[in-house]
Amino acid sequence: MAGKRASQRAKSRGVFGQPPRRAKTPLRAGLYARVSTQDQQTIPMQTRALREYAARRGWRIALQVKEIGSGASQRERREQLLEAARRREIDVVLVWRLDRWGRSVTDLLATLQELEHLGVGFVSLTEALDLTTPAGRAMAALLAVFAEFEREILRERVRAGLAQARQNGQRLGRPVTAALHVDQVRKLRRDGLSKAAIARRLCIGRTSVRRTLAAKEL
Repeated sequence: MAGKRASQRAKSRGVFGQPPRRAKTPLRAGLYARVSTQDQQTIPMQTRALREYAARRGWRIALQVKEIGSGASQRERREQLLEAARRREIDVVLVWRLDRWGRSVTDLLATLQELEHLGVGFVSLTEALDLTTPAGRAMAALLAVFAEFEREILRERVRAGLAQARQNGQRLGRPVTAALHVDQVRKLRRDGLSKAAIARRLCIGRTSVRRTLAAKEL
């Protein structure tokens, strides 16, 4: 009888009380540190802060990427981290600061949306942005507004520049330099020059050289 009552209490705790705690699998974190070519000494500081934060959250570091570059250059090492997310090898991306991750507001938002679609979290230490929380996701919605604002500014600048160019009588569109050198391209080819050499000699693209020669063959 006593054993039966104990069994009933155990069942009761599972239904009405707190269910037994199960050991959670730690999240797999991908760490991304980036510095400019003139500021490489800060990488150890970034990586140390990222590793300490991951340890405090109980995350397991599955991948750590360090990148050195400047300005809005292509972030090739960042793409490795995104590929790991696409392969479901990491659960959260951890960065030191937002501008280390995104080249622009638009680029930042695009990568955050992709990570969200993949079910991968994103945390930026400096801005305390944590997309694994409701507050962080609300901040991401604000970023979407700023991204659209940035795109609209760029469109306005392009339109204003084109209008100014037309007013000044400038010809718009790609220059037709290759068309002006058709005879020279063919002559240099007959003289035995390679397509690359012709392009260098005339300061035009190799694609234009190939197109010109192909048109002759037709």
